[in-house]
Amino acid sequence: MSTAIYTHPDCQRHEMGDWHPESPARLQAINDQLILAHISDLVEHRDGVRAQLSDIERNHSATAIGLVRDNVPAEGDYYPLDGDTLLNAHSYEAALAAAGSAVIATDAVIDGEISNAFCAIRPPGHHARPSEPMGFCLFNNVAIAAKHALDVRGLDRVAIVDFDVHHGNGTAESVANDPRILMVSFFQHPFYPYSDVESYTDTRVNVPVPARSKGDAVRQLVLDHWLPALHRQQPQMIFISAGFDAHREDDVGGMGLVEADYTWLTQQMMAVANQYGKGRIVSCLEGGYNLSSLGRSVAAHVKALAEL
Repeated sequence: MSTAIYTHPDCQRHEMGDWHPESPARLQAINDQLILAHISDLVEHRDGVRAQLSDIERNHSATAIGLVRDNVPAEGDYYPLDGDTLLNAHSYEAALAAAGSAVIATDAVIDGEISNAFCAIRPPGHHARPSEPMGFCLFNNVAIAAKHALDVRGLDRVAIVDFDVHHGNGTAESVANDPRILMVSFFQHPFYPYSDVESYTDTRVNVPVPARSKGDAVRQLVLDHWLPALHRQQPQMIFISAGFDAHREDDVGGMGLVEADYTWLTQQMMAVANQYGKGRIVSCLEGGYNLSSLGRSVAAHVKALAEL
């Protein structure tokens, strides 16, 4: 079997202005680097689909959906949902395409068509709360895909792994009352979204780290905190919120990871997935705003997924 990359043309059509770091250029930078790294021809490329409303409703309230669907502006205009989250004429379709790509990738992995998948999608999702969009995010792609795996495809236990520089507050809220879902993450603290540090539980292992933390600190917390929790839960599938803004070249964050750290993180998650979940992983793009480091980091991540 193989690794597949999912994307959808609508994900390029959502944009929030030339000033905004979460831009369509991110997906082009990823595609360019996969070609430069001679990875693109060694993985499958598959088209995503727009999610069904029922997919979104597994994680989001009618109010949250309406805030996106009902405020789409005319072509050329923007509608601000908050200070840094805007809609353009294509944002609702893009949000459906991002979530739908994660869902269809989940189906393909569970069905054994592919070993694992990376979803090159935007808008990102891990700040999107069940009740409202926020922080560049409209719908929570990873939470939607995880609930699809459980509620539609019949899995009993899944894990969400988040290595974005920002706390995935929307994901944490989305899965807080679901004992079937383990969430593990690290995040720069204090930092946006300025969440309170959560107490560790059997299904919540979200580890704050100070600014300027480098790969050695992250690797140690994975060994000390993430892996014991993952081995206790024995997930049948792993979903990754793959943010690359903890890279040392990304000025949006203040951490010090490099490509080798993302390779190592991916390999650790693959080992867990191979042990308990038939290797099943779906990874979804979150942050990463320095185009060069984003492209290189995704290439390292995909190369590790494909065991190239």
